[in-house]
Amino acid sequence: MHYNWNWWIFFEPSLDGRHTYLTTLFWGLGWTVATAISAFAIALVLGSLVGVARTSPSRFLRGAGTVFVETFRNIPLLVQMFLWYFVLPEALPTDIGNWLKQLPNAQFYTAFVCLGFYHAARMAEVVRAGLESLSKGQRMAGQALGLTLPGTYRYVLLPMAFRITVPAITSEFLSCTKNTSVGIAIGLVELTGSARAIQENTFQVFEAFAAATVLYLGLNLVIVQIMRVVERHAIVPGYGTARVKAGGR
Repeated sequence: MHYNWNWWIFFEPSLDGRHTYLTTLFWGLGWTVATAISAFAIALVLGSLVGVARTSPSRFLRGAGTVFVETFRNIPLLVQMFLWYFVLPEALPTDIGNWLKQLPNAQFYTAFVCLGFYHAARMAEVVRAGLESLSKGQRMAGQALGLTLPGTYRYVLLPMAFRITVPAITSEFLSCTKNTSVGIAIGLVELTGSARAIQENTFQVFEAFAAATVLYLGLNLVIVQIMRVVERHAIVPGYGTARVKAGGR
């Protein structure tokens, strides 16, 4: 079978005639970036809270944190995406479920919330590992200065844990960015969805996905370079950076 290569397809008008297929790809890249940043914001905040809970003296908090981590980390992401998008609105009261179904850009909100909870479970393990790598003396020193336990976590332990786990946080951010492609399953037209739309409309499958691959690679390289700068500024004398494995396993 002979394949007709056409790299100029990106400069041809799309089906709606308002922009080119190259613009379509960049719109998809924009949705990918927005989804990744929104999801990781949730993951960082929620994951930090769960990570703290998993290292707290309270048995209840440790148990609740463990249930959260094992639930969201061990269910496949694609299954979770379907549950959030198709099952949750049906499980909620009718008015709330209908509101969710009719929400503009519902696929975007569903995707970043789902990704946020999924990666929060993994971030919780990164934060837990960072906290447990610190000496017990730091917690006791904080409390000796008159800080409460929450204050000790906020001002002493968490800042140190974040600084020594920057490489693991970077890895998790990269995974979150790549996992935005799962949003295509619920109709999110991010970068992979845009490439698929171009392929279906033009039948130039290799060009469409080659361009998407280059854009994914470029985006992730930008993230890596930014996080390397952060890592250099985050190094704690005497600690270096802890190479904590993302996900805790």
